[in-house]
Amino acid sequence: QVHLVESGGGLVQAGGSLRLSCAASERTFSTYAMGWFRQVPGKDREFVAAIRWSGAQLYYADSAKGRFTISSDNAKNSVHLQMNNLTPEDTAVYFCAADRTGYPEMVATTTIGYDYWGQGTQVTVSS
Repeated sequence: QVHLVESGGGLVQAGGSLRLSCAASERTFSTYAMGWFRQVPGKDREFVAAIRWSGAQLYYADSAKGRFTISSDNAKNSVHLQMNNLTPEDTAVYFCAADRTGYPEMVATTTIGYDYWGQGTQVTVSS
């Protein structure tokens, strides 16, 4: 069982930056991918960014391209999301997720491609 803990959320003004971090409870040698999703009340959880260690592939939602950067540390037990030029539309609870099954690449940007989820961290962007 892997536990994921997000940190780094908070309140920021539009145009500002935040760096989210997700720490896994153990060395994730068997982790195939990690991702970030976000959710606002009444809406489905949506994909933000992901990293797959096979081929060092990075994936971004269109809304994140050019503003957000996903990265991981060398030990592969944590992943970060640098978010720049934030807008009020980025306000959401951000969740970290891990794929320890090895789902196909085609689901890397969907919630079904991940087995484990953190509890989420709130990001609020004021206008």
